[in-house]
Amino acid sequence: MIDSYATSDDADVAVAAARAGADVVRSMFGHKLDHIDKDAGDFTTVADVAAEQVILDVIGAARPYDAVLGEESGQQGAAGAVRLWLVDPLCGTLNYASGTMLVAVNVALRGGAAAVADPFSGEVFFTDGTTAWVRHDGVDAELAPTSANQLVDVNLDGPFPPRAGFREVDLLAHPKFGQWFRPRVGSTSLALAWVAAGRRAAYVVDGGDLSDSVHFAAGIALCRAAGCVLTGVDGRPIGPGSRGLLAAADTETHGRLVSLIVGRM
Repeated sequence: MIDSYATSDDADVAVAAARAGADVVRSMFGHKLDHIDKDAGDFTTVADVAAEQVILDVIGAARPYDAVLGEESGQQGAAGAVRLWLVDPLCGTLNYASGTMLVAVNVALRGGAAAVADPFSGEVFFTDGTTAWVRHDGVDAELAPTSANQLVDVNLDGPFPPRAGFREVDLLAHPKFGQWFRPRVGSTSLALAWVAAGRRAAYVVDGGDLSDSVHFAAGIALCRAAGCVLTGVDGRPIGPGSRGLLAAADTETHGRLVSLIVGRM
C-alpha cells in the first residue's frame, strides 16, 4: 500500500498522506478510544497516533531523505534534512472524541506543497505551492476565496494561549462585528481550508507565530496559494515574532477585522 502512494510530485505526496490519515480517522470514528493525556488538560487519542503513523509511512516511502515533524511523535527522519514535513494527524481531537465530525488531517511541506483532508466529506484541499484546489470524487476544482457569505470563524480553543490586550471572545462582542459579519466559533483548522474555498470570509485565532505550526501550516499554504490575505491578528506579516493568524478572503474583510482587533489591543 505504501508503494502505491509514492509519486514524484510533492503535492501528490501531500494528498496521498492526508488521505491515508483521513482513512484511519474515519475508520476509527465512533469507537471507544483510549485517551493519552498531554499538558494543561489537553489529550490525544489512539486514533491521532494511528493516523500519524500511516502519514509518516506514506511520506517516508515517497521522501525517505526528508524530515518530518509530527504533532504526536515529534521530529524524526534524516538528520540535517533541508526539507521538513509538518503533520497534524487529527485537528479537532476533542470534537472527534465527542462524536463530532468536524476535524481535519493536515500535511504540509514547509514552504511548499500541502494538503488538508476532511475525513467525513471525502474532500481533500491541496496546493502545489502556487495554485490551490479541492478534490472530491476524483474531480479537482480550483479554490476561489470570497467573502460573500460574511461568515467568520473565530477559534476560541487555539493551541497557544492568547496574549494580553486582546481575546478572541472580545471580537465577538464588538458591536460592529455583528454589523459586518456573521460569527462562527471554530475548533479546527479545517476552517482555513474553508476560507481558501470561499466557504468562510475569514478565520481568526490568537497566539504566537503560527507559520510553522503543525496545526496551521497546511491551511496557511492553501490560503496563500488561493490568494487570501494572511497576517497576524494585528495586521502585521506572519513569521517570527508575529501574533496569531488572520486569514481573510479579501482586503476589505481583512481591513475591517484588523480595525476591530487593533482597537482592543
